Amino acid sequence: MTREVKEIFGPGAPPAPAALAAKVRTLAPSMTRSMQRVAEAVAKDPAGCAALTVTGLAELTGTSEATVVRTARILGYPGYRDLRLALAGLAAQQQSGRAPAITTDIAVDDPIADVVTKLAHDEQQTLADTAAGLDTAQLGAAVTAVAAARRTDVYGIGASGLVAQDLTQKLLRIGLIAHAHNDPHLAVTNAVQLRAGDVAIAITHSGSTGDVIEPLRVAFEHGATTVAITGRPDGPVTQYADHVLTTSTARESELRPAAMSSRTSQLLVVDCLFVGVAQRTYDTAAPALSASYEALAHRHRHRHRR
Repeated sequence: MTREVKEIFGPGAPPAPAALAAKVRTLAPSMTRSMQRVAEAVAKDPAGCAALTVTGLAELTGTSEATVVRTARILGYPGYRDLRLALAGLAAQQQSGRAPAITTDIAVDDPIADVVTKLAHDEQQTLADTAAGLDTAQLGAAVTAVAAARRTDVYGIGASGLVAQDLTQKLLRIGLIAHAHNDPHLAVTNAVQLRAGDVAIAITHSGSTGDVIEPLRVAFEHGATTVAITGRPDGPVTQYADHVLTTSTARESELRPAAMSSRTSQLLVVDCLFVGVAQRTYDTAAPALSASYEALAHRHRHRHRR
């Protein structure tokens, strides 16, 4: 396979029933409106939809049988039969006594205590969705690449840029060479220097941020191993990614923009990636981490004396 155009492979094993709702939340924004109706229906009433034939679900959602099948495949299931089995499993889990989800829309006049409760719930749901939908095979491959890399460059803009800095700081603490780039021009000029044995990581919730896609494309074409951390696994960034790590987000609202919820899931993926790398490089990572703590210890002692 040439690296000029990345080959897109089909989905792996179908997601577990618990991951279905997370898949719907993650993929629905990129679906057609008719597919969204199908996805929203199965997420809202898994028990009811599990009892329906493909024709019945098409009639319920005002779509076609072909749309139902396409939606099932986008969600990661080979066909509608597999989706029905997942719906039945999800319905059984929901009937086991789990408390219903609270409404998390934040109003302008909400008391601050309610804001705390709603945000905490959204953060928990976002983390659970991300964990359920994260492909551990892809994560393991990314860990292997970063652990052995000559250097790792990470690209991110805005809130994703903060996550990029977080990842590179962690890697530096265990003795690895890593750079975060939030300037698109510097990102591209540095990507030109990458080659086989290097790693480039793009962080973009939308999957379509041009300033992040461009350096990843350059790194890809120069032979570096490339990783995309994105909330849109079908977004443009993935065509230049050897490995894709999918994030999830809470529902966006007027007082909670996408940047807030996406950052939560991105930080979880970054932490998983870092811990995996630290495990792989433990013999060198542990002494490097101890040395960095020791180098900063006197600063903490001085602060306590004040």
